[in-house]
Amino acid sequence: MPRRAGAGESNAVADFTILRAMTTERSDLPRVPRDQGDDYSAEAIEARRRVLREATGVELAHVAGGSVPATEARGKVENFVGHAQVPIGVAGPLAFESDEGPVAVYVPMATTEGAMVASYSRGMRLAASGAGIRTRVLADGLSQHPVLVFADAAAAHAAADVCAASLDDCRAITKSITSHGALASIATQVVGRRLILRMVFTTGDAIGINMAARATDLCLAELARRTDALERHVHGQDVEKRANARALVEGRGRGVVADCVVPRDALADLARTTPDAMVAIGRTYATGYAQLGTQNWTVQAANGLGAVFLACGQDVAYLTECATGFLDLERTAAGDLYVAVTLPSLLVGTVGGGSGQGTAAECLALMDCLGAGKARRFAQVLAATVLAGDLSLMAAFTAHEFSGAHERLGRNRPGAGGPAEGAR
Repeated sequence: MPRRAGAGESNAVADFTILRAMTTERSDLPRVPRDQGDDYSAEAIEARRRVLREATGVELAHVAGGSVPATEARGKVENFVGHAQVPIGVAGPLAFESDEGPVAVYVPMATTEGAMVASYSRGMRLAASGAGIRTRVLADGLSQHPVLVFADAAAAHAAADVCAASLDDCRAITKSITSHGALASIATQVVGRRLILRMVFTTGDAIGINMAARATDLCLAELARRTDALERHVHGQDVEKRANARALVEGRGRGVVADCVVPRDALADLARTTPDAMVAIGRTYATGYAQLGTQNWTVQAANGLGAVFLACGQDVAYLTECATGFLDLERTAAGDLYVAVTLPSLLVGTVGGGSGQGTAAECLALMDCLGAGKARRFAQVLAATVLAGDLSLMAAFTAHEFSGAHERLGRNRPGAGGPAEGAR
């Protein structure tokens, strides 16, 4: 359904929204209710749970404080003593057009940073003011980077051909240990007397790290035997859980892009800023990023990803790789704002690990992202969420409302519960 124009919204924005809604299904999910008097009262919290329950059919028993059996921690942690408690809020509704069709969800976020969930919700509303967000999965493959060491560069160069010719045999080795993953490719790079391999695996709906590491170990042993390598190291070039240039250029896990166009009038009404100001601050940030030499050219991808990871039982240590990416802000010919986020290295899973238990299972189910066949959807939810967060934060910066939002909603004023200028 087309979104109705608010009291302060121009007819131009309303007409634009109605026109573009013909090509993008709108979310009919209700807004998350808030209580201006006491938003943390039992009644206010139950009102939100009721909305989520009625809209999604998910009963948030563990999120609401129900105990999780200690047996569910088996295989996940040693010296177990209990469970961490981090507040969970829901941002949204978030509506976007994925490569599998329309998606409309509430996004669970576990965080102790006041104003953050409100800001992401505002960004989702901003992004929906035009044609809405579109997402696409660009790549899907988990890479491992083992290294073989030889006596000299000539031997390493010769071994590269042997490794490339051994692809089918390595595929057979991989198939012998898993029915869910497969070896897709082997690429090589000679660095001095060392041969760096890039082995890419498909992993189904799991992150697949343990499977890929085991397969790499077995394959590398065979390749070392065939090439007479002096040394072999499964994590020879260790990209695991660290920011790295490969994550930005080649990608790892699932690569996703999300973009949208925000009408100029919507920016003025909802965020008190302009496309020109947004583009200008984006260029300034790019100058700073270039000097830093960072692989993260987004504004706050780590915020949104980290909060959803915590809520959904993901391996938070992969955040350093996952937050790698780009934010693109441009003024369109019509004078509106084009926004795009590219995240080439999303390492997430909807099966295995901590995804199927307790609060994590409930939060994934809330987005219809739990279980087999859902990882692609989950990755696109994450990309759309990051876009919304970056859009809202950059708008707050240009309108000089960032500090005020944190004063009114954040840790500095823990008793506050009403909307903030830079976050509503």
